[in-house]
Amino acid sequence: MSEELEIKLTLSGDALPQALDWLLAQPEAIKGNEKLLVNRYFDTPGSDLNRQRAALRVRQAGGRFIQTLKTRGEFVDGAHKRQEWEWPLQGAGLDMSLLAATSLGDAVDLSSLYPVFETNFRRQVVDLQLGATEVEVAVDHGEVISGNAVKPLSEVEFELKAGDPGALVQWAMKLAEQVPVFLNLVSKAEQGYYLAGLHTPQAWPEGNGSPLSVTDFLYGLSVLWLTGEVVSFDQLDLSDVANRAKEAGASDLFARVVDAAAAGVGLDALINEGVLGRLQLSIAAA
Repeated sequence: MSEELEIKLTLSGDALPQALDWLLAQPEAIKGNEKLLVNRYFDTPGSDLNRQRAALRVRQAGGRFIQTLKTRGEFVDGAHKRQEWEWPLQGAGLDMSLLAATSLGDAVDLSSLYPVFETNFRRQVVDLQLGATEVEVAVDHGEVISGNAVKPLSEVEFELKAGDPGALVQWAMKLAEQVPVFLNLVSKAEQGYYLAGLHTPQAWPEGNGSPLSVTDFLYGLSVLWLTGEVVSFDQLDLSDVANRAKEAGASDLFARVVDAAAAGVGLDALINEGVLGRLQLSIAAA
C-alpha cells in the first residue's frame, strides 16, 4: 500500500495542448512517455465499493495490466490524499485473491463484481524536478464511458513523487497564469459513477448555520461542474472562504466570482475567464 498526493485540474480541450507546451518549455521539465490507458472500473450491483468510498479498476497500458484499489481519501489544501494498492496482473481479469487480503475483502461480495464504466485516455507524462522535489505531471485527454453515455475527459494532474508537498499547488498556480484551469476535486471514478447513474453527489452539506469550510466550497464547485447545476451561493455562509481569500490576497477574485454567480453567470464562463481557477488555487495555497 502507498499514499498518493495529487492536484487535479480540468481544462478545456483547446487549452490542454497549450498547457502541455508550457510545461515542456520549463527548465525543470523532462518529457516522459506518452501512452494509451484503458481503465475498466468494477463494482457490485449495489455499488458496495462506492459506498465504502473506494474505487477498483484494471488498467491496460500496452501489454501490461495493473489492478488498483484506491480509497477516496481526504482533501488537504486542494490536494487529494488517499491510500492506493497496486498489483500487476497476467491479463485483464480481476484477481479476487488480492482483494480478499485488503480491508474490503469482508465488506464486499467480491463474487458479484462486474464492469461499471471505463475511463480511456491518452496520457503524456512530464517530470518536474527541482532539487529534492519531484512532481510527475500527467496530461490526460480522452473519455469517460458508461454504456452509450460518454463524457469528455481533459485533465492535468500534478502528483508528488518526492520532496515538498507545497510544490503541487505552486506548479498548479503557475499553470493557471497561462491557461484557464479548474481545480477539480471530483475524481475520474466519481465522474464514471455519475455517468453510470449510480452516484449523484450533493454540492453543499446539509445546512446547520455554520460557515462553509474552504474544502466544502471547493468540493461543492466540483460537484456543480459534474452535474451541470447552476452556481448559487444563496443561503450559504461564505465567511470562512472570504477570510481565506483575504489572507491569500484574492479578495477581488472572490468578489468577482460571488457577484458573477449572483448575476447568473455559468460555471463554464467563470472557468474560461480564468477567474475561478485562480481563486480556487489561491485559497487552497493560503
